[in-house]
Amino acid sequence: MKAPIAFVLFNRPDTTGRVFAEIRAAQPRELFLIADGPRANVPGDIERCAAARKIVEDVDWECEVRRNFSDINLGCGQRPATGIDWVFENVDRAIILEDDCVPHLTFFRFCDELLERYAEDERVMHVAGNNFQLGQRRGSYSYYFSRHNICAGGWATWRRAWRHFDPEITKWENLRSTPWLLDILAERRHVDHWMKIFDQAHRDGKSADYWDYQWTFSFWTQSGLAAVPNVELLTNIGFSKDATHTRHAKDKWANVATAPMEFPLRHPPHMIPDGAADRFFLEQTSLNPPPKRRNKLDRVLGRLLGSPVAHSSQQRYDQQN
Repeated sequence: MKAPIAFVLFNRPDTTGRVFAEIRAAQPRELFLIADGPRANVPGDIERCAAARKIVEDVDWECEVRRNFSDINLGCGQRPATGIDWVFENVDRAIILEDDCVPHLTFFRFCDELLERYAEDERVMHVAGNNFQLGQRRGSYSYYFSRHNICAGGWATWRRAWRHFDPEITKWENLRSTPWLLDILAERRHVDHWMKIFDQAHRDGKSADYWDYQWTFSFWTQSGLAAVPNVELLTNIGFSKDATHTRHAKDKWANVATAPMEFPLRHPPHMIPDGAADRFFLEQTSLNPPPKRRNKLDRVLGRLLGSPVAHSSQQRYDQQN
């Protein structure tokens, strides 16, 4: 494979080892290792961080390895974001993996081919590894286009796209009073949900302990498109009580089954976001449940139509942490 891999790790040697085994199988030519430092006054953090870093020392294939290990704890916002900044100071594209999401081996080739195909196409800003469609296929092609840059532990992008990353969402003050979000999300309740998120991110600024909301904001300000696979290419194995965000082991997004991507890829002939997929994604991942009256109506319609109707989940999956 041609594309470099950036691997973000912290203090979970068990999951780190499983993800790193798949990286070893892919044998990238370039590997960027990004590690956060132990948290002060957290028992065992020093030892766990050291154990995770020791795992990634075992690079037994021909590969240029670069390390960006922090001595102090930068947190879930600054560490990934500054690490990705560092990656794109050195290369023009990368596949990014976190230490609790195990990729199917075909994930790497999928990202690699799309990173090459859309390298010069400014419209495409993101390649996802998950779709969160609960097994539904969207069209007959290998992937579809979406307005949502799903980055649930494994994704890919280019330097040309990441340069728009605005960690303090400085444009929010000017955009907040415009219909911009409504044009993207269509429904008022989803707009209200995301307005609260962006309000908080703008208030938090550099102290924000997250980075992916800001990446979504930056992606939307550029009217970006994401290429989303029609199969799940990653599974999150990190749902446990010791996780930072994904603590509910019975969450529906925990340990989802992956499937291989088939090659050669069948490329969609148009670059239009799949509206049905995007609506379903919002329903499954929105924090705000629909009104009770709407819930009841949806259930009735679902029975009449003989098909399930999506409802909002009470928990965010890891992309929104």
